[in-house]
Amino acid sequence: MFRAWEDLPNNMKNEEVRPYYDALRRHRFGLLLKRLFDIVVSLVMLVLLSPILLILAIIIKVEDPGPVFYRQVRITQYGKPFRIFKYRTMIVDADQVGAQVTSLNDPRITKIGKTLRRYRLDELPQLFNVLAGDMSFVGTRPEVPKYVDAYTAEMMATLLVPAGVTSEASIRYKDEDKLIGEAEDPDKLYIEEILPVKMKYNLEQLRSFSLWNEFKMLFRTVGAVFGGE
Repeated sequence: MFRAWEDLPNNMKNEEVRPYYDALRRHRFGLLLKRLFDIVVSLVMLVLLSPILLILAIIIKVEDPGPVFYRQVRITQYGKPFRIFKYRTMIVDADQVGAQVTSLNDPRITKIGKTLRRYRLDELPQLFNVLAGDMSFVGTRPEVPKYVDAYTAEMMATLLVPAGVTSEASIRYKDEDKLIGEAEDPDKLYIEEILPVKMKYNLEQLRSFSLWNEFKMLFRTVGAVFGGE
């Protein structure tokens, strides 16, 4: 549901967010169709991919004892916290022994985890998040609370819609782990240098919202995953 301005969280009701809110409000019907698309496609994909999802889960469990899924808390629409579904690609409790972001040669990554991350297969379980409404296929990637706390007033506009599986920023920063790999302080690099640039793309995506742009983004993502961009 697209809330009335008065019903937004107080930290989102500011002059920087208002132009994005007004632009999206004019596309309320498009946002409804977007949600219907998310429901239908995520449900169909979960059914069709269920054998692959099961096989990957078994491989992860056999290689490294521990949970199959990684359920980290992220932030989505209107600042709502939720637990994202991802296949676990790192050792158990990895986020307690290192940075919140992951570098290319991070020693915490398991063997199968490297393959899953390379082809973005670790993100397939996010179909459950899309079906539940916590995420959409296209939208700003959900951040952990720590990084959302670093948002500027304008960046809060990205929380007007559900977080997404893919976006322009995701495509352009698909090799983000390489940028972070040699940083002495990965969290500082991410907050001060990478996040502001990614947010420029995310905010532009809000300004130019249309269903056609959403579909194009999905096709571009497939190309990026398989080396097309």
